Amino acid sequence: MMNEQHLLPESPTLFHLTQLAVIKLEGEDAVKYLNGQVTCDVTKLAIGDSMLGAHCTPKGKVLTIFRLFRTESELLLVYKKELVTKQLADLKKYAVFSKVNIADVSENYRVLGLAGQNTESVNHVFESFKTQLIATVRVNPNRIMMLVDSQTPIEPDFNPESERWFGFDILDGIPNLNAYIQDEFIPQAFNLDAINGISFTKGCYTGQETVARAKYRGTNNRSMYVLEGKATKQVTVHDSLEKQIGDNWRSSGSIVDVYQNGELVFITAILPHDTDHETSLRITNDETSILKIRNLPYSL
Repeated sequence: MMNEQHLLPESPTLFHLTQLAVIKLEGEDAVKYLNGQVTCDVTKLAIGDSMLGAHCTPKGKVLTIFRLFRTESELLLVYKKELVTKQLADLKKYAVFSKVNIADVSENYRVLGLAGQNTESVNHVFESFKTQLIATVRVNPNRIMMLVDSQTPIEPDFNPESERWFGFDILDGIPNLNAYIQDEFIPQAFNLDAINGISFTKGCYTGQETVARAKYRGTNNRSMYVLEGKATKQVTVHDSLEKQIGDNWRSSGSIVDVYQNGELVFITAILPHDTDHETSLRITNDETSILKIRNLPYSL
């Protein structure tokens, strides 16, 4: 199977992640307010650190999956722009009762990804940004995500193929929710409980009852899988999947994200929790496509 090393540039390369929005919360009650809205424990996030989390509806269905950064005065949520309209309105719904300001500040920031071999020694990149570096997180030994001021010049030339960064996320088993399945699944279906995106000890938050019930009563029957294979047609998140049962094919699962390079395709998909790893899958309406489940880099 293909691994991340085959996709990585030989030297550290910048990706300008224009698909991502930045939502800012600031004010005396910002931490308390956000903590009552999302799955992760915001109170445990130290200044300068980052964590994954989800914002859900009262019924526990995921509106967005984000990466949260904490600075000295702000909380910054980073997630796909296509989710903003629906999610941001819901996040602001009860803010009038707290001392918190919430705004889409995407125009004020650049979201950058640095990926490649030998990213352990890239101090020169950080030095080039100087005071414009707002926040940073090392996603894994080969990848770093950064928030910088929107006026920060990007040099040398950044890689225009930003979709490749999300291909790395797929291989790392990191979910990037798309608008097509917004408000359909609970956080555990995206494996957020396996990557420290859910706190089961912090107390109440929006959708908490459903999320807790799924854990303690075993009511969740879906998980996110990483698929690898070939497809002759362009695959999108609007496509559906089929699994082979004997000589027949039956509908199975929803696509979370796709990275495709020619016929090579990597997919994160929500499938039944008990899907056998030897199951053969394909893209509906593409009988020549072949998909296999690959091992996740973490345990469910």
